[in-house]
Amino acid sequence: MNRPNLLCFDYGDKRIGVAVGQNLTATATALETIVSRRGRPDWRRISILIRDWEPHALIVGNPLNMDGSRQPVTDAADRFARQLAGRFGLPVYRADERLSTFEATQRTGMDCGVDAVAAQVILETWLAAQPATQRQPADLAQADPQ
Repeated sequence: MNRPNLLCFDYGDKRIGVAVGQNLTATATALETIVSRRGRPDWRRISILIRDWEPHALIVGNPLNMDGSRQPVTDAADRFARQLAGRFGLPVYRADERLSTFEATQRTGMDCGVDAVAAQVILETWLAAQPATQRQPADLAQADPQ
């Protein structure tokens, strides 16, 4: 049975924040920031995280403007989400990431280096929006709770 973990990515051309979530408790923890080189993710490091955490799904922040329109980085985040799905064969969900960096800055008191905390905020927001039965992997959701 898969562990009920999720990995969340806050994609950026230079840095990708990563957080892990536990969907049974709907909690998330900032993990690390992965450096991208020339807009290319460090797939080796991402593979290691996926191997170590064994997530049943991946979440990728969807960078939008406050009015809901797309940003220049939105297309790159879309491509990253498709690449994750293709490389690892896991479901990939998109999550609204508006104000996640602002919230991460408020939590840490820092103006930079908050990518992993922003991923944590994105994942917490996504988890809070999901009914408990949809947060669980299919094999857990179908189990008899008694």
